[in-house]
Amino acid sequence: MVVELGHLSLVIALALAALMAVFGLGGAHWQRPRLMSATVTLAAGQLVFIALAYGVLTCAFLTDDFSVAYVANNSNSLLPWYYKFSALWGAHEGSFLLWVLIMSGWTLAVAAFGRGLPESFQARVLGIMGLLNLGFLAFLLFTSNPFERLVPMTPGEGADLNPLLQDFGLIVHPPTLYMGYVGFSVAFAFALAALLSGRLDAAWARWSRPWSNVAWAFLTLGITLGSWWAYYELGWGGWWFWDPVENASFMPWLAGTALIHSLAVSEKRGTFRSWTLLLAITTFSLSLLGAFIVRSGVLTSVHAFAVDPTRGLFILVFLALVVGGSLTLYAVRTATIRSMASYTTASREAFLLLNNILLVIAMSVVLLGTLYPLAYEVATGGAKISVGVPYFNAGFVPLMLVLAAALGIAPVLNWKRTPGAKVWRSVRWTATASVVLGVGLPLVVSGAIRWQVAVTLILAFWILSTHGVDLVRRARRASLPLAYLGMQIAHMGFAVTLLGVALTSQLSEERDLRMVPGETVTVGEVDFRFLGVSRSQGPNYVADRGEFAVLENGQPSRLHPEKRTYLARRNVMTEAAIDPGLRRDLYVSLGEPLENGAWAVRIQVKPFVRWIWLGGLLMAFGGVLAVLDARYRRLRVRAAGKAGTGVASAVTG
Repeated sequence: MVVELGHLSLVIALALAALMAVFGLGGAHWQRPRLMSATVTLAAGQLVFIALAYGVLTCAFLTDDFSVAYVANNSNSLLPWYYKFSALWGAHEGSFLLWVLIMSGWTLAVAAFGRGLPESFQARVLGIMGLLNLGFLAFLLFTSNPFERLVPMTPGEGADLNPLLQDFGLIVHPPTLYMGYVGFSVAFAFALAALLSGRLDAAWARWSRPWSNVAWAFLTLGITLGSWWAYYELGWGGWWFWDPVENASFMPWLAGTALIHSLAVSEKRGTFRSWTLLLAITTFSLSLLGAFIVRSGVLTSVHAFAVDPTRGLFILVFLALVVGGSLTLYAVRTATIRSMASYTTASREAFLLLNNILLVIAMSVVLLGTLYPLAYEVATGGAKISVGVPYFNAGFVPLMLVLAAALGIAPVLNWKRTPGAKVWRSVRWTATASVVLGVGLPLVVSGAIRWQVAVTLILAFWILSTHGVDLVRRARRASLPLAYLGMQIAHMGFAVTLLGVALTSQLSEERDLRMVPGETVTVGEVDFRFLGVSRSQGPNYVADRGEFAVLENGQPSRLHPEKRTYLARRNVMTEAAIDPGLRRDLYVSLGEPLENGAWAVRIQVKPFVRWIWLGGLLMAFGGVLAVLDARYRRLRVRAAGKAGTGVASAVTG
């Protein structure tokens, strides 16, 4: 009966989502205060019942209730409890339950923290989010019910969680990524509410901006964690492969990055309004497209959920309704949008416009490379084609280098216009220093240089130097607002990631070897001595555990890569051994056993690879820091005071 309570809770949540949509949109249209005020209570009730369903399924995992089909297919009595907890989102049905839980949390956050908004505007926002919740809950209940029973044929043991997912990365990566994916629904709802109400001034951008920043920060963190997880778990030593499912999260990140910059212009200067509305719609639409790619079964990927096409059809129809409906509303209202502010080419507005254009083109390059193989397969009746790394690097990397060059100029530009002489005086020394460092550092460290790496390093130092100088200048004149600090940290985090990418690609060394116990090999001035392989026992696996004695600059250490065989399904997994460091990683993975006691071994020395993820963490931290600025709280209070007259001048969140 407890499991049926979880299913019933989802049914009740579906009904509450439908009521929230009707009360929110209908109450705002007919100006019925009682209906509009009820949306807040409905949002709270929806979260309670979805959380109850989530708690029931969690309990089923922790108590090994294999009468639940989803538990039987994704857990095992030998699975450690913390993996049982995260196994809930280890496959399609449970991960989508996590999705709707997070969505309901965002909805309640808007209801709770949006009380300073005009009542009709908040009601429309909650009504739109109610419609989205309705669609997601219908998908969960009618195509992906996680509470289906295996009665009376209940198995005595579960099939186990996919060994790839028995890792700390599963615990942190999907929830963080979904927080970003779903968080952009708030910006989407604000944009549609503005279009429905005809309130297309700068106010909606002020209200939407902090929500968008938080969603972007979570998505940035989620992508960073996913890259780190793939690096150490898959055994290949890479950090990005342009896999379609990786691209599914990267596309809304690119559009979301353009959105948060466009919102800043719409708020401060009252321009880019039409562009900002379109970006808000596009960003969330790409999040839905990502859900379709991952859950439709149209592709095979180490990241994708293998599901039946019926679910993909449901998401595709839902995607068409959401995107088609929102773009139709945008087309109807766009003629009423006017941006009166003017600016010159040497201005911050022009830079942000260039920033947005480059990001949208980059997103389009990734979108084309991701969807083209699928479209080709449909058009040819099953013939397959792949779009590989060379395409993405050739189309994407130059755009990011141009973006980095523009980003370095941003701190010296004023709103409206900036004298050219001022720009030159402000950047000439930082530009010179960046060129010297970008060319000189690789020559000093490795004695050689590739022009692609030199350009990347120059641009990274260019961003760090211009932003660092601007930070010092402003600190001398006055205290630094958190919004400004957040922006600076995020931009500098982008530069740190560029440094990590360039230095890793320039200095990494890799060797695939056949090694016998007692053999020593030198890779990147580090000695690796293979001592042999022993048998070890884990909680639900047995492993061949290698041992390597490492000698680096006279300092000894040990690395223990493993080849694990999981007992439930006899899956074999490689667990790389990594000696991490800020300057370099030592990376060793075991391949297959060979004749005469030899093993296939991959050894890599990867300088500065952790700077890639350090930059991602800095970007995410900068996004959160910007939202904590005191002026957002002041504006929220001011809005609450003006809401009765319909005059809002606040940012909520």
